[in-house]
Amino acid sequence: MNWQQFVMDLDELDADAVETVFERHGAQSITLTDAGDQPVLEPAPGETPLWGRSRIAGLFAADADIDALVADIESTFRIRRCPEHRLETLADRAWEREWLKDFGPMQFGKRLWVLPGDAAAPDDAVTLRLDPGLAFGTGTHPTTALCLEWLDGLDLDGRTVLDYGCGSGILAIAACKLGAARAVAMDIDPQAVAATRANAAANDVADRLEVVASDNAISGRFDVVVANILAGPLVELADSVTARLGRAGDLALSGILSEQVDDIVSAYAARVDFDPPCYRAGAGQTWARLSGKRSDR
Repeated sequence: MNWQQFVMDLDELDADAVETVFERHGAQSITLTDAGDQPVLEPAPGETPLWGRSRIAGLFAADADIDALVADIESTFRIRRCPEHRLETLADRAWEREWLKDFGPMQFGKRLWVLPGDAAAPDDAVTLRLDPGLAFGTGTHPTTALCLEWLDGLDLDGRTVLDYGCGSGILAIAACKLGAARAVAMDIDPQAVAATRANAAANDVADRLEVVASDNAISGRFDVVVANILAGPLVELADSVTARLGRAGDLALSGILSEQVDDIVSAYAARVDFDPPCYRAGAGQTWARLSGKRSDR
C-alpha cells in the first residue's frame, strides 16, 4: 500500500500540540526537521532541541482524511489558515530499514569492521553487526569513528571497559569484540539502553556487557573509559568520568568540536595526561578526540 506524508512548517505552532493533532488522525510516524539551515548537534539524553524554523512531517495511511487533519489544525490553534504545507505520496517500503541504504561496511583501524545486515567483511576481520534503532551511533559520524579507531589500536585482552553515554552501544560492543573481558555501557536515554541490549545480543556479547541506565548504577573502576558525548556534559561530568578510571587507565573523550579542545583539557588536566588531539572533519564541522592516561599527581 502507498502512504501519504503531510509536511508542514511549524511557524509559531507548538510542536507537541501539533504532534497530538497528527496522532488523532492516525499518524504512523512523526518527524521534526530543520526548515532553514541551522545545525543542531546531538542532544543530551532527554532533550529535544528545535530549530529556529522547524518543519513537521507525518506519515499517514493512503485513505487518511488529510482535509480533516488540516481543518483540525486550524480549529485547534484558532488560525484562519494552516501554515505552509504539502502532501506527498510515498510508495510502501520497510521504512524502519531505510537508514541501511546509506550504511555500508566500514573499517576502523586495522582489525575492526562495522557491518549492516548480512554484509561481508575480510575473513580475518573483527566484525560488529549493527542496527542502531533509535539511538545515536553507527560509526558514520566522525566522533564515533575516532573512538572506534582508538579502541582498535588498544590491547584490550582481559581488560574492563566503560562506555559512558553509550547510544547504540557500538563502542562497548566493539570493545568486547576486540577482546575486553567485560564492559559496562551507560546511558540515561531508555531508547539507547534498549538498542544497546539488542545490539549486544545480536553480536553474542551480552554475557560480557552490562547495560545500565544511570551514573549511580556504575560500580568500580575500569581499565578503559570512553565517553563520546558533547563538550558541555564532558566538562560537567569530569569528576564522575575520571572517578571511574583505574590507575594508569586509558581514557578517550569525543563529541568535541576543535574549538572546544582547550576547555576539555582544562577540565581533566589535573587527573589525565593527554596525547595530542586527533582531528576529523565531517558533518560540516571539525571534530576532535582527546585520549590519554590517568595520572594521580
